[in-house]
Order: sequence, then C-alpha cells, then structure tokens
Amino acid sequence: MSPKISVITVSYNNKEGLEKTLSNVISQSFSDFEYIIIDGGSQDGTKNILEKYSDNITFWVSEQDKGIYNAMNKGITAAKGEYLIFINSGDHFYDENSLSVAAKHLSGEDIIYGNLELASDEHTYIKKYSSELSLLYFYDESLPHPATFICKKAFQKWGNYDENLKIVSDWKWFLISICTHKASFKHIDETISTFYLDGLSSNKQNQEKINYEKELTFSEYFPMAKYDLQKLSALQNENKRLLNAENKFNHLKKYRLVKLLHSLGLIKIPQ
Repeated sequence: MSPKISVITVSYNNKEGLEKTLSNVISQSFSDFEYIIIDGGSQDGTKNILEKYSDNITFWVSEQDKGIYNAMNKGITAAKGEYLIFINSGDHFYDENSLSVAAKHLSGEDIIYGNLELASDEHTYIKKYSSELSLLYFYDESLPHPATFICKKAFQKWGNYDENLKIVSDWKWFLISICTHKASFKHIDETISTFYLDGLSSNKQNQEKINYEKELTFSEYFPMAKYDLQKLSALQNENKRLLNAENKFNHLKKYRLVKLLHSLGLIKIPQ
C-alpha cells in the first residue's frame, strides 16, 4: 500500500540545515509517510549525513541538478504518496505532532494548506492564510509551500514546476492550478511548519527578479486582467492601511492621557 504522505526535502551545500530538518522529520509522531531527499551534489559533507540517516530515508540521491525546481520535480517523480509536502533543508515541521494533526484533514482536495511560522534573527510570528483564494489574492500573495499538501494526481494532471523560473515557480503552479484549472483547495487553521527567512525568495536582493517572474507569468496567462489587478491591489492595500490606522486610534482612545487631552480641548477624538 502506498503511503498517505510523501515528505520531500531539497538540499544543496547545507549539511547543518539538512540534519536539522532530517532530525525533525524522522521524529514525527505520525509514521505513515515516506521521506525523500534530493541533494544537488553537495560538496560540504552532506552525503555523509545522508548515509548516516539512510535507514530513516525512503529514497535519496546526491547528484548535480539544474536548480531548485529541477530538484523538486525529481522529488515529485520519486514520490509514491497520495499527498506531497516540501520541507527543504533548514526548515522543519512546527512540532512533533504536525503530520499527525495535518493527516486528519487530508480529505481529497487537490491542495490543502495550513499556517506557517516565519522565523528570523529579529522575531518569529505565525502567518495565517486566507481560506478565500482568487486571482487578486495571488497578485500579492502565495500559499505557504512548507505548509501545503499537494495531491500527487494534481501534478499528474497539470504538470510539475516550471524550471524556466528560478524563484516563483511554486507560486506560478498554485496560481495556474487554482485560477485556471479550478483546483479544489482547503485551508486548515493549524500551524504546520517553520520557515526561516533566509532563503532565496526571502532575500530582498532577489525582489526585482521575483517581480519580473511574476510579471512574466501574469502577462502570459492573464494579460487583460493585469492592470485591473494592479489597481485593485493598490486600493485593497490602502483600505488595509486606513483600517489599521483606525484600529490603532481606537486603541489609543482607551488611554487616560488621551481622554485628558481631549477634555482640555487639545485633541479631537472622532465619534
């Protein structure tokens, strides 16, 4: 019988990060999954880590590839699970029960996604994702790859990741699958994984490349909607800004000093 879940890790010259990820994955309380590691032919001792944990890995390979999405596509090809999730080297599941919690929600949809803990040197926070997805949503956002379970049949129906893109191919896959092919999806309000903000797509220096690849995708698939989306996105962001300002002001109204200044006529509080 095929495993319900395939966990796929892509790695390149990051043996410390890989061992952290690997240790977390194999310590999951849920056991009905296979573990696949695709390494890009690392020269930093990664192969020793893979050999050390080989009894805990269903399939691994260490060979030169054509980039991260080529490596992820290799993982998709090797996977035998009903649902696939990518936890790349350096990242990990939120806790030891993450797979056990998520498995209860894998009910047949093409895409099932949870929330993601984002971590950096400065701070850590939980990002909660919308249960409503649309073309406008994907103009500014994406789904959390390390917290998303994708049905293997969805890749078989709509193809794997576009290897011509270097940074946003996962975003493109979600966009096209949901907005063009009408893939079924479901959000689960559980924190699935921890993602460290030091990766390729998180690097601010790559923002120009990200914008270019997104622009390329919208121009190819949604040329008529692109400019309307720009306007709607700007309007939506302005509404969020005004709402945040209003919420902050309403919060300030509770403080005694503000009430005192208002009673002295030094400030005005809108009713």
